[in-house]
Amino acid sequence: MKASDLYLKIVEWSEEDGCYVGSCPGLMLGGVHGEDEVKVYRELCRVVEDWIEIQRQDHEPLPPPTAGKEYSGKFVLRVGKGLHEELSVAALCEGESLNSYCLNVIKEGHSRYGKAKSPRSSARISTNEANEEA
Repeated sequence: MKASDLYLKIVEWSEEDGCYVGSCPGLMLGGVHGEDEVKVYRELCRVVEDWIEIQRQDHEPLPPPTAGKEYSGKFVLRVGKGLHEELSVAALCEGESLNSYCLNVIKEGHSRYGKAKSPRSSARISTNEANEEA
């Protein structure tokens, strides 16, 4: 396994840029772009390998891995007292627990945000797909 396999690589279509954009969040800023998503993924993999090699040569620690990360399904979210009260009252009015109510609000908001506000539509390529194309 290569060190780069430990990092999530994303290739998305960007309406704003009019091309595919590849990034490796959590490892490096910036990314690569191009007309062909498979070529962008391959180039992204090469850039990530180069980035890791530079970090090693400079004796810089690598950030924690981002690929294959398991999530617990829990996270703590701090809100102001006023919003806490507002959400609690709304949950009571709906006959739901605060947790269930907030989960539904987040799901609805995330769905709307992903469709309405994101300029990119996801086009993720697995390592296997890119390697099959090679």
